[in-house]
Amino acid sequence: MKSSTGRRPHHALPRTSRRVGAAGAVLGVLAAVTVGFAPGASASDAQSKQWYLGPMQVEQMWKVSTGKGVKVAVLDTGVNADTPSLKGQVLTGETPASVAYHATRDYMGHGTTMAELIAGTGADGGLKGIAPGAKIVPYRILLDSLTDSAERKKTPSAEEAIRAAADTDVKIISMSFGAVAPTADEEAAIDYAASKGKLLIASAGNKGTSPGDTIGYPARYPYVVGVAAVDQASTVSKFSSSGGAVDLAAPGQGFPGWCDDTFRAYCDNRNGTSPAAAITSGSAALIWSAHPDWSVNQVTRALIDTAGRTWSKSNPSKYLGYGTIRPRLVLADSHYDAGAANVDPLGVENIGDLLAKSAGSAASAKGATPATPSSSASTPSQSAQKASTGGTAAAGSSAETRKDDSGTLWIVLGAAAAVIVVCGAGFAVMRARRTG
Repeated sequence: MKSSTGRRPHHALPRTSRRVGAAGAVLGVLAAVTVGFAPGASASDAQSKQWYLGPMQVEQMWKVSTGKGVKVAVLDTGVNADTPSLKGQVLTGETPASVAYHATRDYMGHGTTMAELIAGTGADGGLKGIAPGAKIVPYRILLDSLTDSAERKKTPSAEEAIRAAADTDVKIISMSFGAVAPTADEEAAIDYAASKGKLLIASAGNKGTSPGDTIGYPARYPYVVGVAAVDQASTVSKFSSSGGAVDLAAPGQGFPGWCDDTFRAYCDNRNGTSPAAAITSGSAALIWSAHPDWSVNQVTRALIDTAGRTWSKSNPSKYLGYGTIRPRLVLADSHYDAGAANVDPLGVENIGDLLAKSAGSAASAKGATPATPSSSASTPSQSAQKASTGGTAAAGSSAETRKDDSGTLWIVLGAAAAVIVVCGAGFAVMRARRTG
């Protein structure tokens, strides 16, 4: 039996597992603080500040897989294909024509940073990606940080880009941006991409100092893997949003990134769940490259099964989900069993299987009219963040407890602090609530 939306009926799940979100409200702000622009990390020392490369044992992983053969769609502020680390890594001709407007003109450096964290070669001392053998397909989408009115009219929306990417051969759609409320069109696009077997990964958001469930969209939609951030001590970052839609965690603070559209020098201490999502996307590329016959469900399960945690897998944390990513454990275990290809490891939370979406739902999503409201980039911070309390320093493990820092400075960038858009049919389903 299916509901009118093509999903399994809600009564198939525990009554407390989900809630219905408010319709169509979008908060048009950057999701992290940026305190000034102070270039400090030259290309020559950028890699030395990527502190997670050692603990994640990337050199050992690359003996097994570099991500070769896997394409990652980066939906962001655009991707500059001419940085030393990205030369030869960006498939500039594979962005669908309908959404290709200025795909390689990054209007704030954010998208280029994400692409380098995923697949950068590290040439000339630039940022080194987790999966240097993977390739990036760039998408420049409408975010609040794009302020030029003429450019805004020409730049595709997130939902347009998601649908377009779903119809290509990319395996992973990496989304380091967010809004505080859903739109019906964006959710339909997510559903459509999920029905095509794409692995959708998104930053959880950087409103960790705010009370309550602060996960943004698209991370909060079903069929999207929401990623939180951890610091060098494997402790949840203070700025990292928490709530039922956090599935995994990854390094997200204390390393360099581009901070404007001039690409003259990296800036230090770029903090946020945006890089955490990018690093997770790169990790997924490593696994999928090593196991090209796996389905999206098996890749997702591998990330979940091997994640570092000090709590029960049956009780995921609202701060770090199933734990901190450890792709090396998958690559190092030739006997690892990824389980059934057609069973979604997040099926209960997602109300159904990623690959079992009905044809009617997919057709409906494909034919939906894109909405015009923009989302906002989960822009990394340059403000130094202190580790939260209660964390463990053991590699691969993370703390479930944390304290909010009410003194954190948040700067609102964009046209307004809140832009409310009413969507007549837009009620999105939230992810399961967690208390850990």
